[in-house]
Amino acid sequence: METVFTPWQSLGGGVLIGTAAVLLMLTLGRIMGATGILAGLVTPVSRDDFAWRLAILLGMVSGPLAVMAVTGRMPEIVVPGSPALLIIGGLIVGVGVTFGSGCTSGHGICGMARFSKRSIAATLVFMATTTATVFIVRHVVGA
Repeated sequence: METVFTPWQSLGGGVLIGTAAVLLMLTLGRIMGATGILAGLVTPVSRDDFAWRLAILLGMVSGPLAVMAVTGRMPEIVVPGSPALLIIGGLIVGVGVTFGSGCTSGHGICGMARFSKRSIAATLVFMATTTATVFIVRHVVGA
């Protein structure tokens, strides 16, 4: 499995995510954690709460359509894993998000920007786990 290095696309994505996080904090005083946004969308406390959460979620999933509008073609999305592996991975991430009181976007982008000690610790755990997982998958399992 080869990982393609895409510095400009990564920079652009980071700028967009950072800008969205800052604008959400400035306009609504809310932290942009994807898991919390989705959870609040499932059980909203008000109509206004549902509306901004839905707008963020639609913005997140409309990325490929924006790429198509600019380039004229849909981006190729390749998922190197079976549906069962994706489901298991999703469940593991769900457990981690629950125990970690948030996800990588909430802790890694917003929490670290606020110098939250809990978010810094959570992000270090996320990164260490990611590094170990990639090592195991690529060098032990051999995928």
